[in-house]
Amino acid sequence: MLKRVPAVVVLEWVRIPSLAVARDGSILFANSAFAEMVGHRQDDLEGAAFSQIFNTEPATVTALSGVDALSNMVVELQHREGWTVRAGMSKSALIRHDDPVVLVTFEDVTEQLWLDEP
Repeated sequence: MLKRVPAVVVLEWVRIPSLAVARDGSILFANSAFAEMVGHRQDDLEGAAFSQIFNTEPATVTALSGVDALSNMVVELQHREGWTVRAGMSKSALIRHDDPVVLVTFEDVTEQLWLDEP
């Protein structure tokens, strides 16, 4: 049965914030957990530019090199209400250089960072 389940359905079932970004920097898919974390509707995120959501971005970036540069780091995401969400971002689950998308997951660490500040 699982072999016939589309990937987007599986990504939606997983309650870990997940995001798929195309080579041109457009967001192809955001699951509901990611949308909730940044305060957007899923439909509003689809087609949005990488730079509309990510505050942390290397100076010269393509979507894939930018995500690669930020993987396994804490990134700053722009919440719809204007505040910053800090989240640990994984490496892409898709690892071939010719993959047309990157698929990353996030862990919201905003509150933890507030508690750890002196």
